[in-house]
Amino acid sequence: MLRQLLDTFWREDVWLPPNTTWEDIAPGPDKAVVYTDYRHLLVPLPLAFVIIFLRQMLEKYWFAPFGKSLGIKHTRPKRAPNNPKLEAAYLASPKIKHKQLFLSKDQLCGLAKQLDMTERQVERWWRLRRSQDKPSTLVKFCENMWRFTFYLYNFSYGLFVLWDKEWLWDIDYCYLGYPHQGITNDIWWHYMISSAFYWALTFSQFWDVKHKDFWQMFVHHIATIALLSFSWVVDLHRIGSLVLLFHDFADIFLDAAKAAKYAAYQRLCDTIFAIFTVLWVVTRLGFFPFYIIWSTSIRAPMLLPMFPAYYIFNSLLFLLLALHMVWTWFIFQVAYKAINAGKMEGDIRSSSSSDISDSSHNSNHSTPNRVNNKKET
Repeated sequence: MLRQLLDTFWREDVWLPPNTTWEDIAPGPDKAVVYTDYRHLLVPLPLAFVIIFLRQMLEKYWFAPFGKSLGIKHTRPKRAPNNPKLEAAYLASPKIKHKQLFLSKDQLCGLAKQLDMTERQVERWWRLRRSQDKPSTLVKFCENMWRFTFYLYNFSYGLFVLWDKEWLWDIDYCYLGYPHQGITNDIWWHYMISSAFYWALTFSQFWDVKHKDFWQMFVHHIATIALLSFSWVVDLHRIGSLVLLFHDFADIFLDAAKAAKYAAYQRLCDTIFAIFTVLWVVTRLGFFPFYIIWSTSIRAPMLLPMFPAYYIFNSLLFLLLALHMVWTWFIFQVAYKAINAGKMEGDIRSSSSSDISDSSHNSNHSTPNRVNNKKET
């Protein structure tokens, strides 16, 4: 029964172009080119844990000392006094799951009466307890420095290995000769390392700094992994390598701007953010839809026969485009506020959700100046 299910799932008329069989593209010494091996999709999983370990070492021994040398302090907030009943109420709060950890007026009154405390005492304890879960500025700086370093490396490596590839300069070569194009060692490593990085991000997202676009990022990571896996299985690695290359470019400046913000280099942050905004629009809303997706949707059907798996692959590209449009809205909001305020404020594509809840809560109890001082990238 299992064999029957697998045969049904891996039907050649679904996954492969017409008149092509799995045997035709199976790797082997007697083949004219080197075909992708679906078993290699397991390689990024252990490699992801190597990347996580590498990240921890870099953050501990390089990025944290560097951040401290810039004056970033690893200060921990004052701990809330021990109160088992308030702790139980805090952990039981349904808003904990969404990181919106401020109390409503009704909740505040109810807890104060139940515990025979003043509303001010409950509110103060709750604020202190909420602060305990926040990462320090140094932790957030290290996280962005890690992503900046990886994106810089991956883009540089991708550009290096693709520079002499004909499909970088003429995208039609992504389809000419398909599926008998073969894969080289440099592209193999580019795929494996990139896939491992997105697996690592998917795992670490659950203990990293929480952002308000948590689920958008989760969908983005899964869609990217699925896109890489699909393109690997059906030998569409050429177009996949282009998607990887141009997606990494803008993210270099995104994380550099965040790191500069946490290091209190406001002018540098504003400059990098302006560069990032331009590059984001050019690559994610210009190059990606009007060159990559145009090619996969218009040129590809002219150059090779279509098959169902190709439409799945193309649908994942459109899913990424939809996420880009959502994030572009966030970016334009930040850019608009930056123009009005004279400097970059708020989030860049996403903020830690605890920062957002703080801003919402403090806006009801503080002056506008205090709210602005609370805002973080």
